Amino acid sequence: MTSLTFFGATGQVTGSCYLLETSTHRILLECGLFQGTKETEKQNEADFPFDPARIDAVVLSHAHLDHCGRLPKLVKDGFKGTVFLTEASFPLLELMLNDAVHLQLRDTEWENKRRERAGKKLLEPLYELEDVEALLKLRKPIAYSEEKEILAGITVSFHEAGHILGSSIVRLRIKDHDEVKTLVFSGDLGNPNSPLLRDPTVLTEADVLLLESTYGDRDHKPLENTLDELRETLAEAAESGGNVIIPAFAVGRTQDLIYWLGKIQRQGGVPQQQIYLDSPMAINASEIYADNTHLFNIDDPEFTKIAPQGWQAWLNGLVYSQTPEESMAVNRIAGGAIIIAGSGMCNGGRIRHHLKYNLWRHNAHIIIPGFQAEGTLGRTIVDGKKKYLKILGSEINVAAKIHTLGALSAHADQSQLLKWASHFKEPKPRLYLIHGEKSATLSLQTCFNRTGWNANIPKVGEKITF
Repeated sequence: MTSLTFFGATGQVTGSCYLLETSTHRILLECGLFQGTKETEKQNEADFPFDPARIDAVVLSHAHLDHCGRLPKLVKDGFKGTVFLTEASFPLLELMLNDAVHLQLRDTEWENKRRERAGKKLLEPLYELEDVEALLKLRKPIAYSEEKEILAGITVSFHEAGHILGSSIVRLRIKDHDEVKTLVFSGDLGNPNSPLLRDPTVLTEADVLLLESTYGDRDHKPLENTLDELRETLAEAAESGGNVIIPAFAVGRTQDLIYWLGKIQRQGGVPQQQIYLDSPMAINASEIYADNTHLFNIDDPEFTKIAPQGWQAWLNGLVYSQTPEESMAVNRIAGGAIIIAGSGMCNGGRIRHHLKYNLWRHNAHIIIPGFQAEGTLGRTIVDGKKKYLKILGSEINVAAKIHTLGALSAHADQSQLLKWASHFKEPKPRLYLIHGEKSATLSLQTCFNRTGWNANIPKVGEKITF
């Protein structure tokens, strides 16, 4: 008998992790970081609720940290199997994990200096550089739509999810005791309005469907309205002399933003002459995107023609800020610039410095272009309930104008999720809603139940059989 146990991104957005067990094999779907509040992130330090040494393989939908960020810990704790992923996820996984381990080691070192002075117990990092290196040796790429037997009786195929470069909908076919069952995992389902990536592939058959629900309780604003708001924000900031600060995920959101800014610039709607990409990881990710333009859609022939020349050819005035010294120089710019920096949820990275230097300015504009998890600084800014925020040890007055551009999200909204799932034929698969906060999953569950399709919301540790 085949079973599936839910260990992460269950009742919350982050920490994706699901254990598939047959009579002979154990496969892990995802192994992501928990992100958000300190209490949420404390879960990363806990032992895995299974023996990593007994996992035969990991199947990874894409390279965002909430889906892959605990893989080096899995290796550290004994995993020696294979990690199957798409071809474009292959280099992105290396980029993401190398950045994550260096930030982790740095933060642990700083915290331990403080603890040592206070006579407190020192911390250990979640994993070391050698754990990342060991994990990366276990990667095995598979092309989109290719069906590959990864273990005896188990095949996997990856299908375009349209979320970030290399993102996939995962289909697993499991033969156990002469019975074949199909599990489809949506991964992070992309927004069909993505300017760069192809729309999510439509699948029609499954016995069990795991469906993300990040935006299960709402629809995005119409894209054109959002782009109009972006144009108006840029014009208002130019007129008032303030900076435009954009926290963006290094992989996916940054590249979409550069595309839209370039498009609006061609229409005369970007008055700013200085546009800074202040994120070494986003710069490197953009280069990986540029190496994979064959995976882009061809909705914009002009962009398709220019894209191979690089992002700076598409967006005039784009400056890459690589070094700490260059980043500090950007901090000193009081107005007239667009500054894109990570992290996307404002919980770390260079964006916190830019918020510290701009959030108190009445003429500054903060554009939030993506989902902000509970407990993150970005979510606090979006909620707008605090007059003052503590950032990098300083109390900062929130005076800048805050703009939330949901239509630029890389996640499908409620209507798009329902439409994608509607293509599954009768008998409908058993449906489980994951990767969403409680309000989002409950709302999406109600929508499915109205159609007569029973949607389940699993609990952490819940096991199903099929």
